[in-house]
Parts: sequence; C-alpha cells; structure tokens
Amino acid sequence: MSKPRLLLDEHVNRAIQRQIRRWNPMLEVLAVGDQGAPPSGTPDPDILRWIEASGHILVTENRRTIPAHLTAHLAAGRHIPGLVLIRPGAELSEVVETLYLITEASSSDEYTDQALFIPL
Repeated sequence: MSKPRLLLDEHVNRAIQRQIRRWNPMLEVLAVGDQGAPPSGTPDPDILRWIEASGHILVTENRRTIPAHLTAHLAAGRHIPGLVLIRPGAELSEVVETLYLITEASSSDEYTDQALFIPL
C-alpha cells in the first residue's frame, strides 16, 4: 500500500507543510496554489473532485462550508480519499505531528470517505 498524500487548503498555515517536509522530504504534501495542485480560489466542490481524482487527503480548517459540500459530494455517489479537519485552537506542533503520523503509519486507502478531526 502507498502512503497517504495530503492537500492543504489555502487557509491552512503553510508552516504545517514546511514542517512535515522537514521531517520527511519524500512525503507529498501539496497546498492549494502550489504547482500541481488546484489554484487558489478553487471552489470547495472542485477541490473535493480534485482530491477524489488525485487520491490526496484534504486537510482543512473550514468547518463552515466543507461539511455541506462533502455531504452533497458523497450523496452524488462520489468518494474522497479522506478529510482531516483541524480543531479550532489546535497547536501547530500537534497538527504537524498528527499529520506526519497519518502519512507515515497509514495506508492511502485507510481514510476513504471519512472525516477525521485532529488533534485527536
């Protein structure tokens, strides 16, 4: 099994991406707006279709609109590789450590059609 790949939405602190890459530069951690990722400003439904096609787990702090779009996405018979929602007030170090552990200790299909709140 392959390791999970992450896509950070455009509102997630980019320091998370940098820290995970410092721990393991071989992990694929893209952010919206990066080359090879959806451009900044991409609507949520398009992000969900992109992660479905690419196999990336979406990491977001967006608890306002993503849940409704995810419900519609799944109701349409579509799927996602996973969704990680960062809890309000979470410490950066806890988020980085949790995401790193997800990428290192999980398989790419372990979170299919699931939403996970971190830190646990």
